[in-house]
Amino acid sequence: MLGKKLVTAQKRGETRALCLGLGMVACSMMMYFFIGITIVPFYTKSVWTTETVCKVLKANIKDKVLCPDGKGSEDEDIFLYPCLQVWVNLTASGQEVMLYQTEDTLERNPKCSYVPDKLENSKEVEARIETIASNFKKYHTFSCYYDPGGTQTSVILSRLYPPKGLLFAFLWPTLMFTGGCLIIVLVKISQYVSVLSAWQ
Repeated sequence: MLGKKLVTAQKRGETRALCLGLGMVACSMMMYFFIGITIVPFYTKSVWTTETVCKVLKANIKDKVLCPDGKGSEDEDIFLYPCLQVWVNLTASGQEVMLYQTEDTLERNPKCSYVPDKLENSKEVEARIETIASNFKKYHTFSCYYDPGGTQTSVILSRLYPPKGLLFAFLWPTLMFTGGCLIIVLVKISQYVSVLSAWQ
């Protein structure tokens, strides 16, 4: 009687472990799919792939401009912010080009180097932009990214999805997939050993 209970408990444990392993594999595949349709396209479309050194030539704050909003032009989605323009000397080619924060900044507003997120407090936005401008004037040399193919003459300060970020995004689903497969393999080995022991 006790042996039957132990066998039943063992089978239930194996079933639960097998379901856990299959669930982990399924979740990791969903994460792979999500990363593949969201992050990977942005990474492959980015042409700013080569890192170089940029030297600040001038960093000026122009008149206030409207914050662009791709979702719509409702009044509550529009606010004014100072337009910061940073011009740098590209060491790789010696050209004078405009610097943008990321690839998204150029798409949102090509006239400004920095586009802030919508904040209710406009003074906070102005203070942040003034701090950024002073930092550029203080630190003249820094690393930036440019397009080696020459399709984009501008440069960016940082990439939205650098290679390390892409690898980090794939790390967690890979670990989950490996753990799920390992659990399934261990369950199958346990079942095989149990059948072999019963046969002997």
